[in-house]
Amino acid sequence: MREVHELVDVDDPAWPVLLEELSGSGVPVEVLPGDAEAGRAGLRQLQVSARSNLGGIVLNCGGLLVDSGWLRVFGSPGASDAEGLPGLAEVNAMPSAFDPAWRPGAGLVVAHDVLGGVFALNGGDPRAAGRPGEPGEVVYFAPDALGWEALGAGHSAWLSWILAGGLDEFYGDLRWDGWRGEVSALNGRQGLSFFPPLWSAEARQDLPATSRRPVPMAELLGLSRDSCVQFDGADPGFLGAA
Repeated sequence: MREVHELVDVDDPAWPVLLEELSGSGVPVEVLPGDAEAGRAGLRQLQVSARSNLGGIVLNCGGLLVDSGWLRVFGSPGASDAEGLPGLAEVNAMPSAFDPAWRPGAGLVVAHDVLGGVFALNGGDPRAAGRPGEPGEVVYFAPDALGWEALGAGHSAWLSWILAGGLDEFYGDLRWDGWRGEVSALNGRQGLSFFPPLWSAEARQDLPATSRRPVPMAELLGLSRDSCVQFDGADPGFLGAA
């Protein structure tokens, strides 16, 4: 186990480079203020260093709101807010005090989208967890397909893909006229519930005709999990605690 100073005091931290990438991106991204002590505790628990983009985000900010909050990349928020974006530690139910035995299980949840989609970093044995991809690969739980899909990239490459505009194509069939206004009105703990649901034939045929309402993200994730179990008997596993 590496101590905090070994993880934080590195010669080549990723954060300054990531800030340059953020400033040069054409994608709107809001960098939320973070809590340095929470960030240091997060790095120690995860045993990742500030050399990585994951470590840089956890240590230096409260998260990233991409595309008016359509995508929420988790960090270490600076204040406890009932409506603010939760932190990576909260979302992954990390212990409040350092526990060397703790592991993120099937994978570490690194981001949610407003649809109830989940981006996670695979754990050491994806097959045993019933997930596609390789260890350390980013996988996505798609609420319109009710299943996991591998994205073929690690965390840093995934983040670069986002900042290069990859979300436009990724969500091409899942956005509608006026989506940005609806999304920007949500708080950091809400997502959008669709009726008929995203996985239905009706929604696939005419997404703009669906009705949408804000719901707590926990409720949205629970609905997706229940639907998976109901339709094919397969539990998608941990989707995030908030």
